Amino acid sequence: MDKEQLFTFLKENKVKFIRLQFTDINGTMKNIEIPADEADNLLENGVMFDGSSVEGFARQHESDMYLKPDLRTLAMLPWTFEGYRSARIICDVYEDYNTPFAGDPRFVMKSVQEKARTLGFIPYAGPEVEFFILPKRDGRPAFEFLDNGSYFDLLPVDIAEHMRTEVSVHLEEMGIDVETTHHEVAPPQHEVDFRYAEPVTSADNVQTVKLVIKTLAIRNNLYATFMPKPFFGINGSGMHVHMSLFTFDGRNAFYDSDAPDGISQVMKWFIGGLITHAREFTAITNPTVNSYKRLVPGYEAPVNIAWSKGNRTALIRVPKARANSTRLEYRAPDPSCNPYLAFAVMLAAGLDGIEKKIDPPTPVGENIYRMSESEKQQRGIKKLPANLKEALAEAEKSELVRSVLGEQIMEKFMMLKEREWWEYVTNVTEWERRKYENI
Repeated sequence: MDKEQLFTFLKENKVKFIRLQFTDINGTMKNIEIPADEADNLLENGVMFDGSSVEGFARQHESDMYLKPDLRTLAMLPWTFEGYRSARIICDVYEDYNTPFAGDPRFVMKSVQEKARTLGFIPYAGPEVEFFILPKRDGRPAFEFLDNGSYFDLLPVDIAEHMRTEVSVHLEEMGIDVETTHHEVAPPQHEVDFRYAEPVTSADNVQTVKLVIKTLAIRNNLYATFMPKPFFGINGSGMHVHMSLFTFDGRNAFYDSDAPDGISQVMKWFIGGLITHAREFTAITNPTVNSYKRLVPGYEAPVNIAWSKGNRTALIRVPKARANSTRLEYRAPDPSCNPYLAFAVMLAAGLDGIEKKIDPPTPVGENIYRMSESEKQQRGIKKLPANLKEALAEAEKSELVRSVLGEQIMEKFMMLKEREWWEYVTNVTEWERRKYENI
């Protein structure tokens, strides 16, 4: 979209305001609203903002930063405020109008995506976003079941079902191709899947999906949470990510028609990179204390670092589809992650496997959950970190994670997450009170 097309879009849709959106290190979407009349100035000069007020961005003495719009992300927001219509544009963060900010998560993802291109590949990512819909009590989420449904259930058709349909309609209006929506395994849990795209666009779409779901929940007097494990004893919410590489002539680099299983050597090296670096980047794909309440055996959680051809008990699964649909599914991430950073480290790990020609171990066809610890040890099947502290220790010593995130984000991320861990271990919970009150 060029300048004239933008002005035509704003006029035809009677846009009153433009929301300029960007994402902080924690994965929280931020925005600055400007009148649509300021669109020309936006394109010429960007919009200056105080970067020191954004978590993990600039220090106070270097606070002036700029937002530069990516016009490919222009979309109407499906809701209005007192009749006024707003559009949104996702922006890149710059130190000045010509220098990208190294601490911008979107810039990090763009850099890794560009590296893939220098190696001759166009990368794609297709995430599956799971979430819980909860009732509200006195304006706060009530952590109780809104329904007792399970996987793919149709009935009862309740307010959550209607809201999920509304989400699909609004996402389509915003240019996101929704492939499926359905009830998930746990009672008040749902999932939205959308068409794969290059990782930067997929990360943009994850942020948009979360915004739409949360907004529509509020409008329906409900609460949507992307917390990985809001309830004990049932499945948590993951964000499985399907990944593939294509060549510039449109060929799927993960597919080899001459191989008995259809899996190319490039795909095997990519898997080898993911397995080699999985423990190192788990702090990025699973960045909260609560993430590790989901990553425990028994709830379809992928804790075992192995790959398989269809086996859902492994960390990496290769679905049966072949030809241009050949892909892998990395099952560890959860929706609390920053999608730009998560996709960046995953892609970088896979590319490292290709560059270093890292062969993966033998694929595992058996149910890993039923294996004894000694059997897993004999077969070289390791586990993901057991908690955030362990994951941070792995990330701290990882050359790959540091090279992908850069010193700016690495330093801030570690500081924020170590503080989060300290708050967790020093906090006294209701469980502890009940457990130890009679001591």
